[in-house]
Amino acid sequence: MPLPADARLPEEEHVHVLVNNAAVMRCPHWTTEDGFEMQFGVNHLGHFLLTNLLLDKLKASAPSRVINVSSLAHVAGHVDFVDLNWEKRPYDPRAAYCQSKLAVVLFTRELSRRLRGTGVTVNALHPGVARTELGRHTGMHSSAFSSFTLGPVFWLLVKSPELAAQPSTYLAVATELEGVSGKYFDGFKEKAPAPEAEDEEVARKLWAESARLVGLESGASCAEARPARK
Repeated sequence: MPLPADARLPEEEHVHVLVNNAAVMRCPHWTTEDGFEMQFGVNHLGHFLLTNLLLDKLKASAPSRVINVSSLAHVAGHVDFVDLNWEKRPYDPRAAYCQSKLAVVLFTRELSRRLRGTGVTVNALHPGVARTELGRHTGMHSSAFSSFTLGPVFWLLVKSPELAAQPSTYLAVATELEGVSGKYFDGFKEKAPAPEAEDEEVARKLWAESARLVGLESGASCAEARPARK
């Protein structure tokens, strides 16, 4: 897994806001360059590593905020620690997507716990359904699909990319959210996440496994962080 923050760390004096927004959804059974199931690798592990690489800058820039873009789909997710990378069972792109988005909320919870007292807050959110290429593997971007399968009413609820970005901006700058951390938001409103997303033991276990997978050992410097080859 590439380390995109490495080259920028010396250049940025302060990092006050980090929005982890990259995502793929329901793609075929692809893997990243380092062999991770694509949705888990992009939606969770990439954000996990990038955030950890930037933690020193975020702490030095406090007050600062991390916003992790998850999805309402996390409620249907389950973290399968026996087969995180879908190597032992038939691949289900929907279940893999839900697992990756649940991982985002669990990561948010554990990171918030670790950042107490540092002046850095972290929250997760579901931004709503946006009219982007994220749905290209499901056919949601197809006009024929939307007309005959989803119907016109569905598309009245779909946001433009600009509107879908507003909840992330709100979490990044709202004064009333100062000090709020470890929460899940549905749009602009705080909401209780799925029960598994509030399981502290699962969150800690996922953190440890994620750190192992990306080669980010406890106490390792940014330069020492390297992905564990499978």
